[in-house]
Amino acid sequence: MKTVDLFAGCGGLSLGFQNAGFDLVAAFDNWLPAIEVYRQNFHHPIFEKDIFQEDLCTIISRFHPDIIIGGPPCQDFSSAGKRDENLGRADLTIAFANIISQIKPNWFVMENVDRITKSQILPTALEIFKKAGYGLTCSILNASYCGVPQARKRYFLIGQLHGEDNALSNYLIKHQSKKPMTIFDYLGHDLGIEYFYRHPRSYKRRAIFSIYEPSPTVRGVNRPIPKTYKKHEGDACDVNEKLRPLSTIERSYIQTFPKTFKFQGNKSDLEQMIGNAVPVKLAEYVARCILQYIQDSSEHTSSQLTNLQLQLFESV
Repeated sequence: MKTVDLFAGCGGLSLGFQNAGFDLVAAFDNWLPAIEVYRQNFHHPIFEKDIFQEDLCTIISRFHPDIIIGGPPCQDFSSAGKRDENLGRADLTIAFANIISQIKPNWFVMENVDRITKSQILPTALEIFKKAGYGLTCSILNASYCGVPQARKRYFLIGQLHGEDNALSNYLIKHQSKKPMTIFDYLGHDLGIEYFYRHPRSYKRRAIFSIYEPSPTVRGVNRPIPKTYKKHEGDACDVNEKLRPLSTIERSYIQTFPKTFKFQGNKSDLEQMIGNAVPVKLAEYVARCILQYIQDSSEHTSSQLTNLQLQLFESV
């Protein structure tokens, strides 16, 4: 399936779909640091474009996508942001919906933070998709049950042109693991540590975690341990001289980017693009669910045709 990625960032969603067997033909973003990283890791073109540019649909259409994927920036819905839909970034969700309704690929996938379900924007986007003729499946997935060593909850909306609502719900559920994946499950002792510091949004929350549990959500901020930090009752160990935060590249591993993935740029930009990325294995999980559904639907249709042919033959 020819695939176009909007809001591609450094490529987490793209890589996951590519790993599952989708044919990535083009990507779009407007943040140059992420675009430069993307170009280092993929062979297809990525365009530096604003989603509101008038010629965008024309350019996308040239690639004849079977599926358009994308994660509109989510800061206006995120618990880490100001949660103000009037800041303008929430409009990008509507822009994504309008592009889908104009181009009408057979499929689309939209990813966002789970808090989007409480927003005023989502019902508007859903209405645009429905008017364009899409059957919709929505699901909040915990990445740690989908092959990612991270307790990261994300909202996925999958649309199939002229499809049925909730057609993929069972697929997104039945392939999940029975228990959450820990860092140790995924990386073993590769990090060379058993405990690490992750700066909390509030000191009412724990900040020290073990590799024998899923990582908390990787965010776009990564700070050292303050000298004044006092142990939280939920911390996995005491504060000591060996304790440290994960490095930038280690955080990319938690996001399930492979060790061969090339990152370049300043630390601040890299932290942000890694934190904003869709975990590769989570994207791959969703992509494989779609492929399984398509395969099963094709086999069902083929079986129906065979039965019909037999009935026609017997009637003759």
